[in-house]
Amino acid sequence: PCRAPKEKPRAEAAPKPRQAPTDEAQMAAAAALARLELKPKGKAPSASQEYIRNQVRKELMAEAAAGEKGLPEEEKDQGEGAAAPSVSGVYFICPLSGAVVRKDQKEKQLREAIQAYFSVDPVAASIMEIHTFNKDREKVRVGVETMAKYLDNIYLHPEEEKYRKIKLQNKVFQERISCLEGTHRFFQAVGFEAKSLPVPGQGKEFPGPEEEQYYVLKEEMLSRLEELKDSKEQLLSSEPLRARLDRQLRVFQPSPEAARFELPNDFYNLTAEEIKREQRLRTEAVEKASMLRTRAMREKEEQREMRKYNYTLLRVRFPDGYILQGTFYARESVSELYSFVRGALRDDWLPFELLGPGGLKLTDENLAFNECGLVPSALLSLCWDAAVMADIEAAGEEQPRSPLRPELLAGIQTLP
Repeated sequence: PCRAPKEKPRAEAAPKPRQAPTDEAQMAAAAALARLELKPKGKAPSASQEYIRNQVRKELMAEAAAGEKGLPEEEKDQGEGAAAPSVSGVYFICPLSGAVVRKDQKEKQLREAIQAYFSVDPVAASIMEIHTFNKDREKVRVGVETMAKYLDNIYLHPEEEKYRKIKLQNKVFQERISCLEGTHRFFQAVGFEAKSLPVPGQGKEFPGPEEEQYYVLKEEMLSRLEELKDSKEQLLSSEPLRARLDRQLRVFQPSPEAARFELPNDFYNLTAEEIKREQRLRTEAVEKASMLRTRAMREKEEQREMRKYNYTLLRVRFPDGYILQGTFYARESVSELYSFVRGALRDDWLPFELLGPGGLKLTDENLAFNECGLVPSALLSLCWDAAVMADIEAAGEEQPRSPLRPELLAGIQTLP
C-alpha cells in the first residue's frame, strides 16, 4: 500500500533540525531510484547558444520586459466560481526577457525581445533572427553555410581585397542569403557596410548600369579577424530561439473535484465550434459506435484523437491529498512529468511512482502523454516507495506536514 510520512502536531518550541536519512534509507532510496531512473535528456545546447542566452539574461535592459512580466491582472483573477476554467489558457516564457505571454503572443514577444537585444549585442541578435524567424530549415542551413564561407575566405586570405567585397546582385547571394530574414543585419553587425562601386569596363561601348551595390568590409576589421571568426562559429552553431512552455505550476488543497477539468480552447487543435459539434455527435452515437466499430476503426479513431490535442493539463494527487498541477505538451514524454514532480519535492531524493487513471503504473517513461491516454487532461496518483517510507518512519524522523517545497505550500490554492 502507498504510505506517506505520518503527520505530527507542531511543537511550540523551535523545531529540531532534521537529521539526514539513515544509511538504510539512503540505500533503499538509491535502489528505488535506480529502478525509476529518468531517461537521459537530449544533447545540451551548444556553447555559443548558451553564451547568447547567458548574456541576454545578464544584460537585457529591464525595460524590454517592463509591463510584460507575469500574467495580466484580469487573467490572474479568472478561475473564481464553479464554472471557471482549470487554467485560463496556455502560456509561454520568453527566454530573453522572461515575459510570460499567451501562446498567440509568443512570436511577437520573441521579436520584441530580439529587437531590444540589438542594443546589447547586434551580432548575436541578428543570428537569433536568422535561425528563429526563417522556418525553412534547409534554406537556413544552406544560407548560413554560404555566409560562413564568405567570412572564412576573409579570415584565411586577409590580404586578398576581392574577398572583402560581396556583390549584392550576385545570383548565389540573392538565392541563398538575401531571401533570409536577418542576414543583412548580420553582415552590417560583423563590420560590412553597403557601398555603390563602379562597374569595371563600363562605358559608352558597353552601356549598362555604371554602379553596383556591394557589402564591403570596413578597414578596421582587418585588425579584428578573430572577432570575425568567432561570429562565424556562432552563426554556424546557433539554434532557433524557442519560447518555453510555462508549466503554470499550481498546488491545490485536497478536493473531491480533482478529477473535474474545464479546459480553455487553447488546449485543442480544433475550433470551439468543431469541438462542440463533435462532442454532441459523440454523445448521440456512443452506443451505436461501440457496437459497430471494428478494431481497425477504433485504432484509427484513437490516432485521430491523439492528434486533436496540442497540450494536456495534468494533476498529481499526493497520499496526503494535496494536488500538484502543470501544463505539458501532449507529445512530451512521461519522464517530463516525473521530473516536474521531483522538482516540487522538499526532498527530491525520495523515490516514488506515478499511477495513471485506473491505478496503472506509468513505468515506460519514454511514452508520450497522448500515447498513454493522458490528454487533454488527467488525474494521477503518487505512490511512495513503501520500503523507503517504512525505514524513514522506523528511524523516528520528524516529518514536515507535506513533502512539497515550503514555497509552493505558501501559495496553495483551492480548486475552482
